[in-house]
Amino acid sequence: MDLGLQDKVALVTGGSKGIGLGIVRSLIAEGARVANVNRSEAEGRALEAEYSQQGHDCYFIQGDLTDTSACQNAVEQTLQRFGRIDVVVNNAGVNDGVGLEDGPAAFLESLKRNLIHYYAIVHFSLDALKKSKGCVINIGSKVCETGQGGTSGYAASKGGINGLTREWAVDLAAHGIRVNTVLPAETWTPLYEKCLAAMPDPAAAKAEIERLIPLGQRFTTIEELADMVVFLASPRSSHTTGQIIFVDGGYTHFDRKCTSPSDITSFGAAAD
Repeated sequence: MDLGLQDKVALVTGGSKGIGLGIVRSLIAEGARVANVNRSEAEGRALEAEYSQQGHDCYFIQGDLTDTSACQNAVEQTLQRFGRIDVVVNNAGVNDGVGLEDGPAAFLESLKRNLIHYYAIVHFSLDALKKSKGCVINIGSKVCETGQGGTSGYAASKGGINGLTREWAVDLAAHGIRVNTVLPAETWTPLYEKCLAAMPDPAAAKAEIERLIPLGQRFTTIEELADMVVFLASPRSSHTTGQIIFVDGGYTHFDRKCTSPSDITSFGAAAD
């Protein structure tokens, strides 16, 4: 299927590793030109060089997105390089473990790492998106739905992303701009693998988590998330906006008895 993304310009935050890297690779595979905004110079330049050798555009823009001036610079550099923006993918962020005990200053810093730059990137891209009748895809997290414990800043940020998605979809519908969010749950990334490696028995910990994922009892892959993002970026999803889409194998919303190892799985509705 041709997704109609040939030569479209996508600005992706945090596109040098993990889910963001998967999104960049999927966009380029569909013929898009990508501006990748990332803090790490080494990672960004390496990815830029890799695709340059293949004749593809993966323009690296260095920036710490907790600084809103870096967000503005990223948009300006993208426009200087490509002359347009068709797609914004807000992806950068980190589950930083800022909890209730850490205080308001730490909470505000967490919002800067995980929420404020979502707003800033779209704000500075707005004129370009209106011209292209483009789209915005935000990457969220199931934490905003389920809670996790000990991560108030991240949870609040991801909840805020859902709210902004619906708000922007209303605001921008008249301009033909679509806004959607993709929510992962347990996704197999290098960071997740690193976290599990610190457990006493990484293989057992991984198996325990996989058992809780109803569809296939396996982690979601980066490619599966990226493919959903790219579909939402494409004209093939031209009448989809304001949606919060879970790519999680049923992890977030399925009844917990569906993943229980006990006989409770046979429990159902009361008999007449």
